[in-house]
Amino acid sequence: MIRRGIHLLLLTALAASTGCTAYMAPRDTHPADPHEPPITSPVPRELEMVTMPRYVIEPPDILLIEGVKLVPKSPHRIETFDVLLVRVAGAFPEQPIDNAYSVDADGTVNLGPTYGRVKVVNLTIEEAEDEARKQLSKILSDADVSISLISSSGAQMITGQHLVAMDGRVNLGTYGSVYVAGMTLEQAQAAIEEKLTEKLEDPEIFIDVLAYNSKVYYVITQGAGLGDNVVKFPITGNDKVLDAVANLGGVSQVSSTKMWIARPAPNGVGCEQILPVDWDMIAQGAVTATNYQLMPNDRLYIAEDKMTRVTNLVGKILNPFERIVGFVSLSTSMANRIVRFGQPNTF
Repeated sequence: MIRRGIHLLLLTALAASTGCTAYMAPRDTHPADPHEPPITSPVPRELEMVTMPRYVIEPPDILLIEGVKLVPKSPHRIETFDVLLVRVAGAFPEQPIDNAYSVDADGTVNLGPTYGRVKVVNLTIEEAEDEARKQLSKILSDADVSISLISSSGAQMITGQHLVAMDGRVNLGTYGSVYVAGMTLEQAQAAIEEKLTEKLEDPEIFIDVLAYNSKVYYVITQGAGLGDNVVKFPITGNDKVLDAVANLGGVSQVSSTKMWIARPAPNGVGCEQILPVDWDMIAQGAVTATNYQLMPNDRLYIAEDKMTRVTNLVGKILNPFERIVGFVSLSTSMANRIVRFGQPNTF
């Protein structure tokens, strides 16, 4: 066991000294100086975890976008499902008009059974006030109408969940689509707000990642001659080898405890890392040296059990012969029965 541990440490030191390393900032919950450059960690592990780099949006992430300030450019023409604040001075005291009204599908706002409906769709705010004043003057002697826009129907298209499509864009309904793949949240927010300025006055939005779907790691279990099993898990930023095996439900019956992490080279530049994992020491000895932190696109490979592979291989070779022997034995038994008792009467 001691010799095995020494060999493992030598392999880890060799991997850390090859130049194929993941340089990221280690976590520090109480930094002495936030402006001081962080110490780099070549191979993050359980007690030397690192903070992931700034999240970059990729398909098929799901973004949550909420409108903070979505005011249409003037002059705004009222659309179906806009919400208007209508105030009328001089209305009947028992039936005041001072409320928010939605523009119905027929393009009108319903002011109540006494006042009726006013058609406002495709009108500016000033034109809608004139139209409401004209209709109310038939009922009220002195009506002073004030209308303002509370929310535009276009805002309803923006607020909500948005899937980053395979072309890297999010769809904003009538405002078009915006390319956000490869951007941070701040960059995506700026890009979306710039797009909205085409139809809105100084728009402001809030954006966050609702589902982190694009950053994953893989656990590959060799199947002992029966085919490999591949499972994909999302990266949480706190995943280690022990977590990956726990997510898998443990080491399977066809697997050995021999495993390693295959880490791709960043952007295909440099060389890949192979990080041997001592599962027995992690599970039985609580040794953290090889309980590595998993990074996006890591492959945790769990090798097969050799004896199980031999057993399965022998079974695959012998199964056809066993079937042939069984078929011949059944045919011989049937022939002997016919000879001894005669051919059975099928009628």
